[in-house]
Amino acid sequence: MSEAQVLHRANGAPVSTSFRQAAFGEDDPFARHREIAWEGPDSMIAGRTRFIGELDVPGFPHTETIIVVEGELTLTADGAAPLVLGPQAGAVIGCGTVLRIQAQSGARFVFCATACDKPTQRGLFPLCAEADFKPSASLPPEALLSQPPQCRKDNVFTEDGMHYSAGIWDSTPYHRIVRPHRINEFMYLLDGSVRFATPDGSVLSLGTGDALFVPQGVQVGWESSDRVAKFYVTQSVQA
Repeated sequence: MSEAQVLHRANGAPVSTSFRQAAFGEDDPFARHREIAWEGPDSMIAGRTRFIGELDVPGFPHTETIIVVEGELTLTADGAAPLVLGPQAGAVIGCGTVLRIQAQSGARFVFCATACDKPTQRGLFPLCAEADFKPSASLPPEALLSQPPQCRKDNVFTEDGMHYSAGIWDSTPYHRIVRPHRINEFMYLLDGSVRFATPDGSVLSLGTGDALFVPQGVQVGWESSDRVAKFYVTQSVQA
């Protein structure tokens, strides 16, 4: 895909993104439910899923970040207390995790997953808006059309072998030029709104509760007029 992919709108509005129903590998526990919007050369996918029922997974076959947008999903890792996820909550499932998945009345979630040959981070890593924020790097002056923002993040999961990270990030308002996106990035807005400009002058607007995937290399700008907070997943694609 050569453009950003809207995965979900909080107001229930339909999205123009094309989804295809497909499994992510032979042992995908969500194989019958998964809808993929984007699949990249470095074995990363992004999309949405509806799920109801119970599954016991002897070893989760990949690493996956999920954010619930409707209903309730319960994840129980072997030997741990259940993790109950409602709307605007999520978790990273480490590859190889022994897991029970339950959704008694149905749940919908957006996801970003990647294949993993040599996992080092098994277990569940919760994502929630109550983050342990730490200062993070701002943008280079040549990319900005405004004053530099103050940015913070809480990186809760990293799998170095896959160049995969997930966590929570926030920023003061800023305006950035249109430029090639430097990473694959999944984002779910927890607060605020963003206008993503494109080279042809069109603008894609996202608000609180919306989800987006931006492939590496896609030309986008950024303009926000209030604080923005988001869950993120990033992957640095190797040249």
